[in-house]
Amino acid sequence: MNRLQFFSPVRISRGQGQPVEEIDSVSEAMVFLRKWPTGRRGPVYQCALNCCAAALAGQMSAEEARKAFTGFARITRLLDDDVAMPMETIDRLYALRR
Repeated sequence: MNRLQFFSPVRISRGQGQPVEEIDSVSEAMVFLRKWPTGRRGPVYQCALNCCAAALAGQMSAEEARKAFTGFARITRLLDDDVAMPMETIDRLYALRR
């Protein structure tokens, strides 16, 4: 596996009825971030961009960059909700821990 490949893709949804885009690597995340509108680039965007740049430079792991990119996608409400666990599954997991 390429060191810049994500362990699991970040699924981006631009809205209902739109196809879900899977971001599989640091390079794909950088392409996505560079296309992001200039007027919407805030601190979370900058953090994700910096982390991806650091991963490309070998100063950070791809998974750390993935976490930053996932945070950006969550804050901007682009993270696909289909990857979230259903509540009954979460309830069952907590019940097993008791």
